[in-house]
Amino acid sequence: MARQIPTGDGRAALAVLAAATDAGEAVSRADRATAVRYLLQLLEEKAPGHTVEVRVPPFGAVQVVDGPRHTRGTPPNVVETDPETWIALATGSRSWSDAAGAGLITASGTRADLSALLPLRP
Repeated sequence: MARQIPTGDGRAALAVLAAATDAGEAVSRADRATAVRYLLQLLEEKAPGHTVEVRVPPFGAVQVVDGPRHTRGTPPNVVETDPETWIALATGSRSWSDAAGAGLITASGTRADLSALLPLRP
């Protein structure tokens, strides 16, 4: 991930999302993008490495988890999900097993289970 999200900006975006969710209101694309990128950044800090690629289109992707480095083509361990599911997983409002069971996560590879790393504590 190239640009770092300042902690204050990330927490503010998460607060906006939480308030909007509680009120049943829509969230701006900018706030959603900031929240997703901030949570990906926290995951990258918690589990540095290049073994698993976590993708949350269209907002971001990071490589995490220590182990063999991937350099070409499609990584052998990939996790992909939508922004809403990623935010729910990272904040603990949805479990990995529930999201996977509902088909909201695409995970391939032997190291693509991130349940031990989630939720994050922003």
